[in-house]
Amino acid sequence: MRLTRYFLPVLKETPAEAQIVSHRLMLRAGLIKQAAAGIYSWLPLGYKVLRRIEQIAVSYTHLTLPTTPYV
Repeated sequence: MRLTRYFLPVLKETPAEAQIVSHRLMLRAGLIKQAAAGIYSWLPLGYKVLRRIEQIAVSYTHLTLPTTPYV
């Protein structure tokens, strides 16, 4: 699929209601979209990024958690 046909709405300016830096960046990058007041939905690329971060976090916790022997 060509990138020109991919659903990725990017914004050039930050919306006024976005106050947190991460919120502004996700809106501008086209990762999330506001559905209603205070309700946001993940767009396809944002959902893919979210799942990848979850996979990394789970694998990291499995590696770093110490195993305690049962006594």
